[in-house]
Amino acid sequence: MGHTVQVKGGELWADDTGTDGLAGEAAAGLPLVLLHAGVGDSRMWDPVLPGLTARHRVIRYDARGFGRSPKPTVSYTQADDLRSVLDHFELDRVVLVGSSMGGRTVVDLALNDPARVAALGLLVPGVNGYDGLESAEVMEEIGQLATAGDMDGLVALALRLWGGAGPHPDTEAEALVRAAIPAWFTTYGHEVPGAPAFDRLGELDLPCALLLGEKDQPEVIRCNEEMAARIPGCRLVRHPDCDHFPTLRAPEDVARLLTELGERAAAV
Repeated sequence: MGHTVQVKGGELWADDTGTDGLAGEAAAGLPLVLLHAGVGDSRMWDPVLPGLTARHRVIRYDARGFGRSPKPTVSYTQADDLRSVLDHFELDRVVLVGSSMGGRTVVDLALNDPARVAALGLLVPGVNGYDGLESAEVMEEIGQLATAGDMDGLVALALRLWGGAGPHPDTEAEALVRAAIPAWFTTYGHEVPGAPAFDRLGELDLPCALLLGEKDQPEVIRCNEEMAARIPGCRLVRHPDCDHFPTLRAPEDVARLLTELGERAAAV
């Protein structure tokens, strides 16, 4: 069911599957809160939901400027918006799952508000404070294409960088990217980056699983390997058929990984 979540100076669209139809133990279990990547919006979770909702309450939302959430007009942080989502649904403790940009956000919240986070699911995640994920050449090319108003060029660049495992034509990933690209620019100047977190990953003390796509960008693979090595007890899953769109490439595997993580969190 769709919800409007009030955040500082704006609002977010969110979806809550609720607990109707869940057995007693599942209904009383820890909710999963899903945060999308910057190359998509909350629709990226559609292929995964059938594998989750039979056993979990699942909440997902569109970050500001993405999907059904209005573009920002004031400064904000992604972690504060996530807190507002948790407060809106009166969630004291959850399993947080973030893909790419969303991974960066859930790590920030887990480090700074650990009591609210029972476990972390990280899919091809980013992290604040890690150098080398964004090359100057790529950023320059994005700027040139944007200045020229070349949306098709921007989509092609994104799929070349992050969609190496996709079919041809890669219609699902292309639709997500095309819808997400305007947010790259409407959020610029409004989103306040989080504090460096990479050097603090050793502080995390909770069940964690990190899925790495072996067909992702080499820079992302290296970052993910180093993140998993720094997070105590992190389960690293190397998926041979995934790029930066794991929920499209291997939805059943992603759903299984997150279900297992939820079980680990409930047992702690």
